[in-house]
Amino acid sequence: MRNHVKYEEEYILNSRGLKLFTCRWFPANQDPKALIFILHGYAMECSISMNDTGTRLAKAGYAVYGIDFEGHGKSSGLGGLISCFDDIVSDCANYFSTICEHKDNIGKMRYLYGESMGGAIALNMDRQTPDYWDGAVLVAPMCKIADDMKPNPVVITVLTMLCKVIPTWKMIPTEDVVEMAFKEPEKRAEIRSNPYCYKGRIRLKTGQELLRVSLDLEKNLHKIQMPFLVVHGGDDKVTDPSTSKQLHETAASADKTFKLYPGMWHGLTSGEPPENIDTVFSDIINWLDERSAIGNSRLEKERKSRNDGFISSKKKMVC
Repeated sequence: MRNHVKYEEEYILNSRGLKLFTCRWFPANQDPKALIFILHGYAMECSISMNDTGTRLAKAGYAVYGIDFEGHGKSSGLGGLISCFDDIVSDCANYFSTICEHKDNIGKMRYLYGESMGGAIALNMDRQTPDYWDGAVLVAPMCKIADDMKPNPVVITVLTMLCKVIPTWKMIPTEDVVEMAFKEPEKRAEIRSNPYCYKGRIRLKTGQELLRVSLDLEKNLHKIQMPFLVVHGGDDKVTDPSTSKQLHETAASADKTFKLYPGMWHGLTSGEPPENIDTVFSDIINWLDERSAIGNSRLEKERKSRNDGFISSKKKMVC
């Protein structure tokens, strides 16, 4: 137990027979306000690099669930390889929905929390099942890869052809993402020493999938329907802050909030000075608290269905 927060780990099998690592943080002495499902970024993992996120949210009264994607963290798969982005989306949706449908969680609000590539996963989960999730916190989401991070078009063409022959090769030239994403040297050192964070060059197939997904999202931002808070650092050189602004302006959602933090980098919830991180989490938790306190139409329908079923069963017993 970590300061009144319970932490647990478990391995599950996905539909392809791969072993995936999952973890959870929840308040030790209270019923959770709502469920939060965290989605880490490319080359990252949940239990170490996102432990502070899970702990902060659990201390605020939420049950928090995380999963290491295939090829990431403590899960099975070739390190840093994303053969099919849609498989990762399905793995997360299947695991998280199992948690949501557990009898102890019926009647609780469900929020997605995605950082960078995890934000892209959250947005695609909403596109798959628009009425299932009650909202999302999107931290520097990968709706578009920043131009500074992309190889030039000629290199992309050559790498696309090579991908058909040697998809797992680590060949894509990029800037040092850790150096560009995290402002604080201590956080950079922590990630570089974390054995579960992938640190090699981007594999050909992974690069192709990340580019495909970001281009597809950029064209379909108007289809996003769930409530969301998107937070982005103004000096982010990894994902493009202007695309988060575009998401806020064009998404179909009736409840959407965009916060831009001037001077902050990509890792604004972990790689900034403590006072900056506190500011961002204060905004995130306030947003979650406001919505989890009032519920929504999905929750009301669910409660009505349960109540109608209870009344029906009582009538049958009387008869």
